[in-house]
Amino acid sequence: MQTCANATTIAFSGLEARRVEVQVQLTGGTPGIVIVGLGDKAVSESRERVRAAFASIGLAIPAGRLVVNLAPADMPKEGTHYDLPIALAMMAAIGALPHDALDGVVCFGEVGLDGSLAPAPGALPAAMAAHSMDAAFICPEACGSEAAWAGGEVIAAPSLLALINHFRGGAALKPPERGDLIGGASVPDLRDVRGQEQAKRALEIAAAGAHNILFVGPPGAGKSMLAQRLPGLLPPLSSEELLEVSMLHSVAGLLERGRLTRTRPFRAPHHSASMAALVGGGLRAKPGEISLAHHGVLFLDELPEFSQQALDALRQPLETGQVLIARANHHVTYPARILLAAAMNPCRCGGGPGAGRCRRGPRCAIDYQARLSGPLLDRIDIQLDVPPVTAADLALPPPVEGTAEAAARVGRAREAQSTRGRGLNAVLDLESLESVAAPDAAGAALLAKAAESLALSARAYHRTLKVARTIADLDGSTTVRRIHVAEALSLKRQWAGGEAQRVSA
Repeated sequence: MQTCANATTIAFSGLEARRVEVQVQLTGGTPGIVIVGLGDKAVSESRERVRAAFASIGLAIPAGRLVVNLAPADMPKEGTHYDLPIALAMMAAIGALPHDALDGVVCFGEVGLDGSLAPAPGALPAAMAAHSMDAAFICPEACGSEAAWAGGEVIAAPSLLALINHFRGGAALKPPERGDLIGGASVPDLRDVRGQEQAKRALEIAAAGAHNILFVGPPGAGKSMLAQRLPGLLPPLSSEELLEVSMLHSVAGLLERGRLTRTRPFRAPHHSASMAALVGGGLRAKPGEISLAHHGVLFLDELPEFSQQALDALRQPLETGQVLIARANHHVTYPARILLAAAMNPCRCGGGPGAGRCRRGPRCAIDYQARLSGPLLDRIDIQLDVPPVTAADLALPPPVEGTAEAAARVGRAREAQSTRGRGLNAVLDLESLESVAAPDAAGAALLAKAAESLALSARAYHRTLKVARTIADLDGSTTVRRIHVAEALSLKRQWAGGEAQRVSA
């Protein structure tokens, strides 16, 4: 005689949650538990965790062979969240649960050896998938506040015994409450930065149009201070952006107690980070730092110190706004629409030519700057030389304007872009760019002169025009004028012989 039971769970492909049927069949033959269906090591180890959990709560597995099939069998299955659906399907198969208890539910969670339920990454997108299926969502108690954000029925249990009592009518589990929604978190203020007025202006332009920015200057010039104040200039996450960011952080296991925040992400990986850590990958193809900074800021300090492989891997995500991780049998895509902020010294010694600190002369700067490829620099809209801070700058009183005033101007500029309905300036396509950012005659003449004298690539040409459109938005101008084009060109560093060259306005 054979006894069968099914449970439903999900498999992740990037942020996409796909339905998986956990089919359990009890047959005769050699006693044991066999799991099939292209599961990884964590899935295959589920049988030992479930076996130990059953013993802890006093459930005896009948003599015979338990076959667990994860369907569809050709889809890769990764993670420990398969423990709970496997355990519940086995309970239904052996009669510990009513046979119809698992109808219309999605199960998700890790099982401890003592029968307790532990959280697993990805509860929020899994709960949203369950809601789209019109199914209830069963998860560990620790995931309840996160899963509750998806809406629908959520059953959050501390243990297998609590679930048995719930389904048998002994003690019903209460629906969990949503985690906290945190508003604007405290961010450093621009008033802390003395001097560097041009750099502050460049930071405001970068925030207004979501333009990538690179600061080049000696140590102590304030490059990192400036970059750390960039998130404070950006508006809070919209509801749609909040959902995308929260799902990414959930898959990465970074949501604590289901708390969501409207503050934009700020990620600052160390320059020793590998390519997989930066763009995503590894055994389970998890999102990397660039995806975790989605709709926020990715700050790369000491940019030339990152590996050449890691820097080159940034090129496609900066252009397309997404990361594609290829595997032999499947592909995973994560969103990565970021604002890149980077900082670097002019040379390895720190000071660069003319600063009186470099011991090797211009060759040091040339070699150091050569670590950055032309295609990568082409994707950085704003490149600014940041001079050293003088004693006179440090003696100045705090600036009158700070983050709040600059953020208000950024908000107005972004509102103008939203009104046009074509997205932020940094991501305008060619058709939209020609429609909304065509400069006046004087501006077009200046841009043509700059393109010829500075040998701008087509990408650099269009990105300069995008920056000019943002400057016009900050000025409240409907037309891109010559003054806007001139300022945009002044923010584009030309890399030659270790020194910057600029076109005369």
